[in-house]
Amino acid sequence: MSRSVIKFSSEDCGICHKMSHYDRKVVEELGLEFIDVKMQDTQMYRQYRKVLLAQYPDKSQMGWPTYIICDQPDGEFVIIGEVKGGHPKGEFRSRLQEVLNSTASADS
Repeated sequence: MSRSVIKFSSEDCGICHKMSHYDRKVVEELGLEFIDVKMQDTQMYRQYRKVLLAQYPDKSQMGWPTYIICDQPDGEFVIIGEVKGGHPKGEFRSRLQEVLNSTASADS
């Protein structure tokens, strides 16, 4: 099973840029695949748009950046959870870990 974190961000978002200094490293340390989708990158956005729209049909409630944790992002994806907005590195890690822990307890 391929579990991934898809980061939806914008090139002109300061918080998104700040998070990019450590978000990929944290995600990979947790054993997940990191997929970076900038809204300006039409090709990448098209590829993962269905995941974003499943969570935010009109995109009004999403944060900058929005990290969607899901299984099988390139196929029959299942959304596990999300982390929205900017967080210090440690808090970002613990929020991701909480999402993963909540699915681990649901699986068992």
